[in-house]
Amino acid sequence: MTNGNQADGGKRTLVEEGTEVQGSIKSTCPVLVRGRIEGDIEAPSMTVSPSGAVHGRVKVGELKSEGEIAGEYQADTVQLSGRVRDKTVLKARSLEVKLDAKESGLQVVFGECELEVGDAPTTKAEKRKRGGATEGEPTPEPEPQG
Repeated sequence: MTNGNQADGGKRTLVEEGTEVQGSIKSTCPVLVRGRIEGDIEAPSMTVSPSGAVHGRVKVGELKSEGEIAGEYQADTVQLSGRVRDKTVLKARSLEVKLDAKESGLQVVFGECELEVGDAPTTKAEKRKRGGATEGEPTPEPEPQG
């Protein structure tokens, strides 16, 4: 793992192909994974290259993955074009899935996983406060203006 410079002069944390890391990584710069990480990661953004794999608990602002991911992920924006392994939980405000062109056609590979996209779901009590109906309840009538 090195902390190298990008062409634009910005710093990044790099896990190079052939490198395996086990443990926690907390970085104030973007993380680029070409190797393999097993553990917890916290960073402003993370990119997983086609040769990369990340298995663990990840909290980032932006996630781009062309490689393999597994575990629990929390991000504002997610762009996926790689593999999502079984029992993966992905929580994001926005999710973009890009199809991967292969000899057999276009495909995206998802294992058995859980996806939560958008704002957190509201509870029945919060819906009532806003005057909205909840499942199994009639829509409230507007109060007369007068």
